Parts: sequence; structure tokens; C-alpha cells
Amino acid sequence: MKVVVQRVSKASVTVNDQIVGSITNGYVLLVGICNDDTLDDVAYCVHKVSGLRIFEDENEKMNRSLKDVGGSILSISQFTLYGDTHKGNRPSFTQAARPQVAQPLYESFNQGLKDAGFHVETGIFQTHMQVSLVNDGPVTIIIESRKDN
Repeated sequence: MKVVVQRVSKASVTVNDQIVGSITNGYVLLVGICNDDTLDDVAYCVHKVSGLRIFEDENEKMNRSLKDVGGSILSISQFTLYGDTHKGNRPSFTQAARPQVAQPLYESFNQGLKDAGFHVETGIFQTHMQVSLVNDGPVTIIIESRKDN
């Protein structure tokens, strides 16, 4: 499982010209599920996102968590995180989980974040979406549940 974390001052996701999720001050999470991911991978990523300290403290050090700043999450499913371009110029997505596997794990991930006390907005799974954000910093971190993915 891969999660791209972007610290944002605001973000929204639009489907069919309608905003379906928006936040201020928090994280945009681009969430990719690999074909062999399990609930253990979900739990690992929930734990890492929940504890991540990438907001500045009074000494301008990245030392504050999302909970510390009262931030929110905009979570977007993104199978293209598992696009492999080693051969040729057209990505292969054989590592990405099929929708019937990915969707329950993605929903478990979002529920885990909610259970940890975060306000979570989402896009719509398996839908063409437009994501708008203001990356604050910019700060972008990649979390991977396994280094061999």
C-alpha cells in the first residue's frame, strides 16, 4: 500500500462539476492499493498517517501532528500509484489491486482514520475526479506499507 501525503492549506475534489469533498488545513492523501495488500497494510498506513509530524511548531521544526493542529483529511483512491514504467512508455498497472479488492481496503483505511478521531472527506471510488489543492510548504511524504512494492 502506498499513501502520498501532501500537507495542504486547502483542497477539494470534484466529480461531474460538483465538489464532493473539501478541507482546509490538513492532508490530501493519494491512496494506492497493491494486489497483495491486506488489512495489516491498512493498519500500518493508518498508524503512520495518524502519527506523522509534518506541521511546524513554534521553532519552525516539523514536530506537530495533524491532531495537534486540528487538521482534516481528503482521501483520494489512486490506482495509478502502482503504474510501472520500467518497460516502454505506457504504464502497466498489474501491481494495482482490482476494484473488488481495493475498494474494501480503501474504505477500511478511511474508517481507520475516522476511528482515530480525524475528519475524513473522500472522492468517489473508481470515478474520474479533479483534485485541487494548495500544497503548503510544499510538503509531500510517501508512506509505503512494504518496501518491496
